[in-house]
Amino acid sequence: MRLTEFHQLINDEFGPLQAGWIVHSHVLATFGRTGEQLIEQGEDLRAVWLGLCDDFQIPESRRLGRDDPPFGV
Repeated sequence: MRLTEFHQLINDEFGPLQAGWIVHSHVLATFGRTGEQLIEQGEDLRAVWLGLCDDFQIPESRRLGRDDPPFGV
């Protein structure tokens, strides 16, 4: 996963303002660090995203991102 994909997933799920706060402030139960710290340390972004999903009880159906219809449909 690329950093842009990570940010897209978290922004889509929580909104841009809350997403930034979560990455900066929320300590992930699995890692004992914030998402921001984990990213800076080079942790796998998918693992960080899934850790956030677990902590915030994001349903499996939304863990891969939004399923928007194709443009123009």
